[in-house]
Amino acid sequence: MIRIGILGDIGSGKSYVAKSFGYPVFNADYEVSKLYKKDKKVFIKLNKELPKYISSFPIDKNEIAKAILSNNVNLKKIINIVHKEIRKKMRSFLKKNKNKKIVILDIPLLLENKINNKNDILVFVDSKKDEIKKRLNERTNFNQKLLNKFKKIQLKTAYKKKKSNFIIKNNFTRKSVKNDIKKILKEI
Repeated sequence: MIRIGILGDIGSGKSYVAKSFGYPVFNADYEVSKLYKKDKKVFIKLNKELPKYISSFPIDKNEIAKAILSNNVNLKKIINIVHKEIRKKMRSFLKKNKNKKIVILDIPLLLENKINNKNDILVFVDSKKDEIKKRLNERTNFNQKLLNKFKKIQLKTAYKKKKSNFIIKNNFTRKSVKNDIKKILKEI
């Protein structure tokens, strides 16, 4: 099984690119949102760690945002609880798809949390800063302060690019992304 990890800035179009490969995708952001909505154990753990912020089930993302914005320790607490569960979900996804030729890992902190294997093929989604900013501002729940907190825990873009096997220039047109993906799949 070939594992392709998708890297890039927040808002660069990683999830769109991941889906465009046409293979099973493990989308960590989607899995986190499912945990907040459906996993009572995660709620209990978060409520125990952050009772001042996390008070009702299903977990409201605004409560998570308030906890993160109030101090850096809260972000670490949330990450410790949530990432353990995401790793379990990823292992389950990989086991379920073990007979697939290729799987796509759409995990925002793939390198930061050392989730990748040395044999993973890393694809960096490169998008123009002004285009990313425009797209982020269009999101209904966009919060610049929250974005800044997340950027602080991420590795530098230049480092991620250097670590990547391939770079996809995402100008947010389907055709260019599809062409780049075809070239990558041909090469691997």
